[in-house]
Order: sequence, then structure tokens, then C-alpha cells
Amino acid sequence: MEIPGFRHLYTGKVRELYAPLDESFDHLVLIVASDRVSAFDHVLAPEIPGKGANLTEMTNWWFDRLDIQNHRSAELAVPEVVAGRAMIAKKLEMYPVECVVRGYISGSGWKEYLASGTVCGIELPAGLQFGDRLPNPIFTPAFKAEQGDHDENISYERVVELVGENIAERLRDVSIEIFMKASDLASKAGLILADTKFEFGNDPKTNMLTLGDEVLTPDSSRYWDKELWQQGVRDQSFDKQIVRNWLAANWDQTGDPPVLPTEIVTQTAAKYAELAQKLGAV
Repeated sequence: MEIPGFRHLYTGKVRELYAPLDESFDHLVLIVASDRVSAFDHVLAPEIPGKGANLTEMTNWWFDRLDIQNHRSAELAVPEVVAGRAMIAKKLEMYPVECVVRGYISGSGWKEYLASGTVCGIELPAGLQFGDRLPNPIFTPAFKAEQGDHDENISYERVVELVGENIAERLRDVSIEIFMKASDLASKAGLILADTKFEFGNDPKTNMLTLGDEVLTPDSSRYWDKELWQQGVRDQSFDKQIVRNWLAANWDQTGDPPVLPTEIVTQTAAKYAELAQKLGAV
């Protein structure tokens, strides 16, 4: 897509990045969230209507409620052609760490726990069931892979090797702090924040740890309905799990993935919208 006043920089699985043509704003970038959906490291077809606007809306809603510097900038206006699904952001020196925080046992953490009783090397109590709440939220980082590769779960010690002890401590402590505040707000809306991931960078203008990328969206977080969870229903979430489940049942992960059926697209779009409505982000 051509956007007046900007040049295209990069295409990700979901996002497009653009640089302002005006060099006086070369410290900024335009981030556009598309309606594309990915699963099992593949971008799928068709797109999920309204997804890009949902991710942007949710991120802005959380930025307004979190007491930490974020990458959002008001120095330039978002172009009208992408209004509602884009933001102007400060360029950051990003740390190569996905800052994952888990408050409940599920996903890849559940698979590791079944095999070894640990998650990212952190020993957990014996006898946990899928979807159980952990005694305390845990920091389970991953190494951020290049596009097309799998992110790799790593130990905290590996984070120290990658970014240094001081930054590693900040990444861990701030991630858990944000998770706990977000969990409290989600709980008041009848939701459970099971796990999430954050990305941070250094703002070269202020030399401050800065929260970047998307934040607490259904693409980066696992939300559950609290009432259903209390009833013992653990296989429910407000994200693209519907897509993953359908693919797992209909594709052996060789060759190109099949086209998503209309009902799967419709159900996924509805889940994204429902989460925003429950939180009050719309």
C-alpha cells in the first residue's frame, strides 16, 4: 500500500512499517496493523475483518492505563488512509527478548511441564492441571527469532547473557509488574489474563526502557472468561485459537496451509471484538 508522505520499510506477518519522507522525523516510524492472521508460522487466507483495527485499539487502550514509557508518539498524525489501525511510534533499540509472563499453565508451557515439571527451567509444583493458576506469575522469556523461524524459549540466565544483568532484571521485573496490573483490570471485566508477552527497547533520545510493539492484545495474550474458568472450562480463549484448532484438525503442516472456511473467519473476528467489548476498549 502506498501512503502519502511515507515510504514502505518492512512487511511482517501482521504489520507493515513505513518511514516518514520528511527526514526531520527520521526517529519515527508508522506501524500499520493489517487484518492478516498467522498460525504455525504461516500467514493464512483469507484475512480476519477488523483485526488490524482491534489490535491497534487494544494497544492504545492499554498504553493509556500502564504507568511505563511506551513507543507511541504524537509528533505526527496518523495518515487518514490507515486511521484506526496504525500508530506513529518512536524508533527503539529493541532487545532481542520476548518477555513472556505466565500466570496460568497452558500452551507451550503446559507441554514442557508435562515432560519435565518445569517451564523455561523454572520448577513448578507437582500435580498441576491444564489451565491451573500458578502460585505466582513467572517470567519465561524467549529469544526473538527472525521472521519465518520459531521463537526459542530461553532461561533467565540466557537473557542476562544477551542484554546484561541490569537490563535483564528490569525486563523481568517490569514485565511481571505490568502483568499483575493488567490481570487486575482484566479480572474486573470478568476476564483472566492467562499469559502475555511484551517487547521492550531503549529509547535513544531518553535512554529509558520503553514498551514497544503491540501490548496485551488477543494476538500477544491469552485471555479466558473468568466465569467459565471457574466452572472448569479451560479450552476457551479470546484469540485465534479457533484458527489453530481448525488448522491442527485439517492440515498436517506440510506444504501451503488450506484456506480458512468462512465460519472460522467469522468466529475469530467475533472473538476479537468480544474481548474489546468486555474490557471496555470500544
